[in-house]
Amino acid sequence: MTMTTGLDGDRLLPADPRTREIARELYAAVADAPILSPHGHVDPRMLADDQPFADPTELFVTHDHYVTRLLVASGASFAELGLDPNSAADPRDVWRLLAAHWHRFAGTASGYWLAHEFQTLFGITEELAPENADRLYDRIASTLADPDFRPRALFDRFRIEVLATTDDPLDDLAAHAALAADPTFTGRVLPTFRPDAYLDPEAPGFADRIARLHAATGTATDFAGYLAALEARRAHFVAHGAVSADHGVLEPFTADIASDVADRLYAGAVAGTLSADEARTFRGHMLLQMARMSVDDGLVMTIHPGVRRNHHTETFRRFGADRGHDIPVRTEYTENLRPLLERYGMEPGLHLVLFAVDETVYSREVAPLAGFYPSLYIGAPWWFLDAPDAILRFRSAVTETAGFYRSSGFIDDTRAFLSIPARHDTARRLDAAFLARLVREGRVSLPTATRIAHDLVDAIPREVFKL
Repeated sequence: MTMTTGLDGDRLLPADPRTREIARELYAAVADAPILSPHGHVDPRMLADDQPFADPTELFVTHDHYVTRLLVASGASFAELGLDPNSAADPRDVWRLLAAHWHRFAGTASGYWLAHEFQTLFGITEELAPENADRLYDRIASTLADPDFRPRALFDRFRIEVLATTDDPLDDLAAHAALAADPTFTGRVLPTFRPDAYLDPEAPGFADRIARLHAATGTATDFAGYLAALEARRAHFVAHGAVSADHGVLEPFTADIASDVADRLYAGAVAGTLSADEARTFRGHMLLQMARMSVDDGLVMTIHPGVRRNHHTETFRRFGADRGHDIPVRTEYTENLRPLLERYGMEPGLHLVLFAVDETVYSREVAPLAGFYPSLYIGAPWWFLDAPDAILRFRSAVTETAGFYRSSGFIDDTRAFLSIPARHDTARRLDAAFLARLVREGRVSLPTATRIAHDLVDAIPREVFKL
């Protein structure tokens, strides 16, 4: 028997009646505010081309590793999920697989987001199950053929004001240029400079990548030319509207070294002769150099550390990256970032946003750092932590030390375009819940809580990300 359900209008709000009443008021004040999405992974070509979405599986399963990782953990193969490049899978069969395992998503953030998308976009109020899988597949597929469900129409429907993408330093940014030049498209789609593979000597293909960087910029092939090449590409991004540079590193280690040492390490990096310790020092120095460049060109510097990418070697070898086996590790900020902050932490032009998937650093390190350095902001809960209980733990961990205004505002960090409203709605509800508790406990007045609720979705991300 198919179970019928629907989104509770008070979902994620406090259970206590009086606190819930306050939270309702706070949430209502921001529920329909425009979405500012200053960090994410949506492909800008989707909006530039504005083609219909292919099918429900392509939209909700194939490219969402939040979903596929749990299906793999539940026994599904990569071939069955359509993720094996050597075999094809019928999208309907993949959808049926999701339906068969739908109960396993209960209580997860991804299950919550999908339920939100199913109801708000397609009017589906019943639980996905094997007996209704084909009917719901057909219902969604027929809706996707409607011009109102093309990417640009949904961009407007979602009230997205700013959407940042994540881009390779050598990207020509043609899709961004096309969107900026199109008078029929009024949103802001901003590129983000993501140089990780150009800063890590141990990254596969590092030497070839650096050769292409020098060739593209016409710079000398020494360390000074390397820095000039990176600066030139950053300038290209700034010219196309970029406001930030993003750094996804295993550890936020920084090193301030002499120029002759940097010259020697760069030569070894290109030659592939560095030891592991030397490669670490080079990466650390380049993260410090990225801060210097952000001081010079104004790009906000975001650091997303603490994830061991591609944890299962055979899965990476056979199926590639972003297949759900990126696993968090312990992170340390206080000592790792000290060289960078000693040199640039008090620079008025630097905005440095620290994210974490290690919850222990929020109250111990990140909030205290943000409570002193004017350049440093607390990044929103990210990846494994952008979930209801984790978001509330985050607010409790950082607010007493740094308040609300040293945080970044919410970032959705998603490739799943249709999940953007669900994720931002989740954050707005939970911030309303947290603020309502403070009001109920007499710790914050209702007018102040109302202002904070507004600022968390508007003034704060505009300030932090220089929007």
